[in-house]
Amino acid sequence: MKAGGGIRIRAFSADDYEDVIALWRTCGLTIKRSDSRAEIEKLCAMASNRLLVAETNDNHIIGAVIGAFDGRRAWIYHLAVLPKARRSGVATRLMREIEKHLRACGAVKVNLLVEPENMTARRFYEALGFAAVPFAFFTKEF
Repeated sequence: MKAGGGIRIRAFSADDYEDVIALWRTCGLTIKRSDSRAEIEKLCAMASNRLLVAETNDNHIIGAVIGAFDGRRAWIYHLAVLPKARRSGVATRLMREIEKHLRACGAVKVNLLVEPENMTARRFYEALGFAAVPFAFFTKEF
């Protein structure tokens, strides 16, 4: 599958929700409360945030990524491409489009998290110019 061959990148619409959740599950992402329909709609309602999908000519979603900007920091979340569409440039196109959006919103830096053992993702992001930094990540759920 070639990224240029009939693949389009577009903004998420509410009708895409089930397909995007299925994509993320297929790709092994953990779906949490923050991925509920209400939370995704809230995220997309903010102009500085965007969820993009990669779609085939026959309207099948094969990739997705979230970009969020809070006015100070930009973050990338949930980049996923169906296994059959990997290594075709889809992830790179999604990243370029989400980065373009975040820069247009005023972001000067973008962050993302990769699990330490995920060497494939680490190499992908390094090829796009990202650098691993030694931080301890903390989180707290409410």
